[in-house]
Amino acid sequence: MPKLTTFSAQLLRRPREVSALAPSSRHLCRAMAMQIPSSARRVAELGPGTGNVTREIIEVGIQPKDLSLFEINPYFSQWLRNTYPAATVFNEPAHKLALAGPEPIDAVVSGLPLLSMTAGQQQEILSAVFSQLGEDGVYIQFTYGPASPVRQNIVTSLGLTYTRTNRVWFNLPPAVVYVYRRAPRRVQQLAFVAL
Repeated sequence: MPKLTTFSAQLLRRPREVSALAPSSRHLCRAMAMQIPSSARRVAELGPGTGNVTREIIEVGIQPKDLSLFEINPYFSQWLRNTYPAATVFNEPAHKLALAGPEPIDAVVSGLPLLSMTAGQQQEILSAVFSQLGEDGVYIQFTYGPASPVRQNIVTSLGLTYTRTNRVWFNLPPAVVYVYRRAPRRVQQLAFVAL
């Protein structure tokens, strides 16, 4: 079954597990993959769907054997296993990121619908992400919204900073990519004193 047909069928059958109306464009996927640090080796992807971003992650030099993919839709999980047999695919939710193993992860790339999640869900996922990321690790997330998709109180509680890309117009709808990382310790201390 072609990828777009697969995506559409799962959108109709399991709408809670498919958060987008259309797969991410190659432009958006490339914009996300380009945020992975050049020194990164181990990468996890949350909500990879049919693997559009996965393909671009591999294109920028990450080896499939160093990829951990977390996809809750069982059909997409099987699709990913067939398409990327060297990657490790978990048919598990994002907050189970510890299943990727004890070695630190260098980057987490996310296609999760954070804007539709509760504060508790966001906190659980971001806490899991930053407990698995190495000290210089990054969390890469796209959004269709006008501001950071991670709630500010969660950014503050986890001691994070972020940057954003220009809007990717060639996507339906247009999107922006945010990159979250731990703030340098000095900045965290100053923020704590300011509180």
